[in-house]
Amino acid sequence: MKHCFFKDTFFRYCFYGFLFVSILGTLAHFFYDWSNQNTIIGLFTPVNESTWEHMKLLFFPMLIYYIIIYYKFQKTNPIISSTYPLSILIGTLAIPVIYYTYTSILGFHLLFLDILTFYLSVLISFYCFYEFTKRDTQASKKIKWLQTLAPYFQAAVLLLAILFLFFSYSPLYTR
Repeated sequence: MKHCFFKDTFFRYCFYGFLFVSILGTLAHFFYDWSNQNTIIGLFTPVNESTWEHMKLLFFPMLIYYIIIYYKFQKTNPIISSTYPLSILIGTLAIPVIYYTYTSILGFHLLFLDILTFYLSVLISFYCFYEFTKRDTQASKKIKWLQTLAPYFQAAVLLLAILFLFFSYSPLYTR
């Protein structure tokens, strides 16, 4: 009998995470304006239309979901402490890579492709998380190389969070 992915608890949490991040990220696009441009809200949501600010739409909801995933699976699957931060980084960086790739090919941007870029980046993030975690878990006799890199991935996520907070109101350049 074929394996049904949705019967896999870990897969379901990844699927729910995809939905959570997609919905919260979509709503977060509007939070800053809905809050009358509240400074605190602006630290975690886009304050302008730059690609950098829109990376927050994936980053912070993924970080929130990480807390849920971590407490649910850390004891049974400790590799999550490295695979999830790595997946946050991959998904967050996929946004500018996809955006600038398609806009350099087309020579302009389209709103529906911008939106698709966000959802595709969330999908890439959770796909990587699922695959990295499952593969490393199944390779129990191999050295868990990802787990040895956990502190570096976590430090990179922390650094990116600090950069998002700092550059929200102190951008490197303005147009």
